[in-house]
Amino acid sequence: MATEQELKKINPLHKEFQNLLDKDFENRKLKENEIIKATVTEITNNFIIVDCKAKMEGMIPIEEFKNDDELTKLKVGSQIEVYLERIESFKGEIVISRDKAKKMKAWKKMEKIFETQEEMTGYITGKVKGGFIATVDGLPCFMPSSQIDVRPLKRVDHLMNTPVKVIATRIDKNRGNVCVSRRAVLEKSKNAEITEALKNIKEGDVVENAVVKATTDWGIFLDINGIDALLHVSDLSHGRVKKPSDLVSIGQKLKVKITKIDSKTNRVSASIKALTEDPYENIEKKYKVGEIYEGEVTKIMDYGCFVRIDEGIEGLIHNSELDWTNKNIRPNKVLSVSQKIKFKIVNIDKDTKRISLSYKATLPNPWDKIKDKVGEEVKIKINNITDKAIFGDLVDSGLSGMLHYKEISYEENIDDLKKFKKNETLNVKILEIKDDKIKFSKRSLDKDPLDFFKDHNKKIGDVITTRIHEVLKTGVKVSIDKDKKLIVTIRKADLAKDAADARPEVFSSGNALDAKITELDIKNRRVKLSVKAAQIDEEKSLIAKFGEGATKSGATLKGIFEKAIGKKGKKEK
Repeated sequence: MATEQELKKINPLHKEFQNLLDKDFENRKLKENEIIKATVTEITNNFIIVDCKAKMEGMIPIEEFKNDDELTKLKVGSQIEVYLERIESFKGEIVISRDKAKKMKAWKKMEKIFETQEEMTGYITGKVKGGFIATVDGLPCFMPSSQIDVRPLKRVDHLMNTPVKVIATRIDKNRGNVCVSRRAVLEKSKNAEITEALKNIKEGDVVENAVVKATTDWGIFLDINGIDALLHVSDLSHGRVKKPSDLVSIGQKLKVKITKIDSKTNRVSASIKALTEDPYENIEKKYKVGEIYEGEVTKIMDYGCFVRIDEGIEGLIHNSELDWTNKNIRPNKVLSVSQKIKFKIVNIDKDTKRISLSYKATLPNPWDKIKDKVGEEVKIKINNITDKAIFGDLVDSGLSGMLHYKEISYEENIDDLKKFKKNETLNVKILEIKDDKIKFSKRSLDKDPLDFFKDHNKKIGDVITTRIHEVLKTGVKVSIDKDKKLIVTIRKADLAKDAADARPEVFSSGNALDAKITELDIKNRRVKLSVKAAQIDEEKSLIAKFGEGATKSGATLKGIFEKAIGKKGKKEK
């Protein structure tokens, strides 16, 4: 093989050709990581071969041309743009990419279009979590599921790999991510149509042929000359409507009035009740507070019953106005739907269109029958026993009242509650009736032990004889009456004048004990006795009687007592 020196000798034009070639390469300004133009020189089954005006031709895999219709239009001599990755690889080959060129060009275009919000053509090529992949000018973009159409689609097969119009909604330059929306294009087109159609209607217009498109629990969707409008359930009638679907059917034509047009959102609101006179306008002329009328029960709720008073007018009977004896009674236990009843109007609020009714006001009031029975004996049936009281219903009227544990007996012992059971019948006395509340008393049927002081004309300062009922560590309990129903505790400090004699253990049950009444409050049921006070009073009395002469003679108090007792003994003999 001839060397380069030998070729120069053989072919004198070689040097001139080399100079021309070097000069040509100097004019070819190729830079890596940029988009350059290339000419297709050959199309094979696997590659597209192009001339990039480099030292050698470049080869691009044919798969990079299959994402759109470019391959069908491609022919030898076609000019295409490619991305130059490397001018010369380690194999001495030029590295180019049609796919990267399209993506780079598309990204630059996307940045400009994102600012102007222009529409672009893309292809939905695949499905991913949360949405779809839409390829726009070779650039893969993410389309959320909610942005594929104006309403949820069950199937999207008809949109796959077909050209669709989209708008870029978000671009992340750092991550190279783009979000697109087909829905925005559809809404933009629809809004343009709606804006044009809205020029033909205005607020206050009456439409004769509004078509029912759909119904929900809260309203009806209408088609008014191609414009979607909402007829809210509150605008169907002046009265209460249970379900809009009970009044209309799909495809039905309605006469409505345009009540509101929102120019920003292109939302239209319609009303049927605006076509009729408001029945609340002159309601005070037809219905008076305090009067009784007839109506029909239309609905029963947990908190009360609704009654139709007139066409488009309803009132509410609250639970507390259903029954005299039970304010929390279940409405369905008193009334039923479609039942015709009498009611009394309690209040009319014209501004809020609310009318309060009373059913129990049309019934006999059992409270009127018992208001004069305070102090009388009655029978009650126990319906509940709590920690501190018994609740029962009057057998003859069913009205409920309370029997406090302190009113069971005069001992006021809370353990008395354990002696009674639910559904047991008791004889009690009505103690008080106030604000529809009754207080009962069982002990009032028995004689009050405190009447002892009244019967025996005893008052504060008097000394009475008691019997020791029980000895305690802190004092003693004594019974004042013979039946031992009036028991009073005498404290240790009041048992004797001298501390040595005030020890409870020196006393025995059954022994008599004289004590002075130091406190007597019949109303609050407080009685206080003191043996010490009785002894002091007796001592003062003896000193006052014998002490003047005894003091001068040097006699002791013991002698005075013995002398006085001795004289008393002689008189008794």
